[in-house]
Amino acid sequence: MSHSAACTTAHTPRRGRWNWRSLRVRLLFASLAWIALGIAGIWYSATRLFAKHVEQNYHDELQVHVRELGRLVRVEPDGTIRLDRPLSDPRFAVPDGGFYWQVSIDGYPPLRSASLTHGELDTSIAHDSSIHHHVESGPTGPTITYGFVRKAEGLGDVHYVIATDERILDDIIARFDHELRLWLGLLAALLGTTGVVYVAFGLRPLDRLGAASARLREGTAARLEGTYPTEIAPLVSDLNVFIEHSQGAVERARLEAGNLAHSLRTPLAVMTDEAERLSQDPATQAAGATLLEQSRIMVQQIEYQLARARATASARRPGTVSRIAKVLPPLVSAMQRLHRDTSFSVAMSEQTDLALPVDPVDLSELLAILLDNAGKWATRKVFVAVEQRGTATGSLLVVRILDDGPGLTPEQIAQAFEIGSRFDPAMAGSGLGLAIARDIAGAYGLELALSPRRDAPSGLEARVEIPVPDGTD
Repeated sequence: MSHSAACTTAHTPRRGRWNWRSLRVRLLFASLAWIALGIAGIWYSATRLFAKHVEQNYHDELQVHVRELGRLVRVEPDGTIRLDRPLSDPRFAVPDGGFYWQVSIDGYPPLRSASLTHGELDTSIAHDSSIHHHVESGPTGPTITYGFVRKAEGLGDVHYVIATDERILDDIIARFDHELRLWLGLLAALLGTTGVVYVAFGLRPLDRLGAASARLREGTAARLEGTYPTEIAPLVSDLNVFIEHSQGAVERARLEAGNLAHSLRTPLAVMTDEAERLSQDPATQAAGATLLEQSRIMVQQIEYQLARARATASARRPGTVSRIAKVLPPLVSAMQRLHRDTSFSVAMSEQTDLALPVDPVDLSELLAILLDNAGKWATRKVFVAVEQRGTATGSLLVVRILDDGPGLTPEQIAQAFEIGSRFDPAMAGSGLGLAIARDIAGAYGLELALSPRRDAPSGLEARVEIPVPDGTD
């Protein structure tokens, strides 16, 4: 018994619904990207427009107030400056409130607003009869200052200056920006939630299709079941037609393989009998031996190719599934009767009773070959261990068959899977078992390997690793 060269196939890694290769993640990412761009565009344009609007209003108000100030001020011949009445905006009366005015004549005491309790306004902005504005340093920080000059007979230039703290304008814009951020954040959250619901609802038929495909793969359904939207329904219908055609083709292939085997047995038996008769005659002994050898090779090739064709056809059939708990016990019982001098024992838990993507007939044949080889070479015992192992790419069901026989050398293990490979001609067998086991494993993407036992001085370990589909129970 032996198997060193391993049959290896890359396992498809498990991927959840929400991963970067998922269609729902791509759609959601695109939606969120557009939402983010839209919200950012609204925020930027709204704050810019609001700031521009507020600034323009303040500038317009200051121009109105500076003109109003010019109308209300009276300059006496002695240089005394009087105000007929307070300005219409009461904010100019609040001490250090950020709204100030000042009227001054060079060489005479100025007249200031009640709000201007300390410091003074820069009168350089008022240098001619036109209204000018600038951002100047004011009594409580930078101010937006407007001013103009009028002539007073015998007194010179009268400077009319009015100002507003820039921080007031900045505070208004900042409060608006803060509230806008809150509302846009809430809007973004609502739109994002809507996007998630939209993607989840829109792709729900694909989830149902995936679940139906999983049931088909696990063998609990013979076709894709369910009702689907008009965009998916034709695909589901075509897949069901393909599945039915594939299942029919597999059954026909198996039937034809069996018919071929039966049709060839009789001619081969006749050829073998004739070869044996010729080998008994000294005159034709050499020819008879050649015919016997060639007949044996033909039998080997026919059995091997039929087994290979059957395994390959089964492996491609959708919905193929088997359970180790149903396949293994009958095989062990049969091997116990076949090899009466050998004790067979099995260690298997309920957690290992999983649905496997392997045809029950092919899994039985694979395990039967390994068990039979173990029984032939074992001295007293054959031990079978079934366990589940997690890997970086998923989960594996590992079946280990260990015997206490003489084992094989590394060189023998390397040749064990070759067609017709036999290490003891006296031992019954055709030398095809491990070659057939190798092809069955390769057809289903299983890993099959032989190695010397590490827990005993002699013996061989045959190991089969079967990938477990996601969500299998």
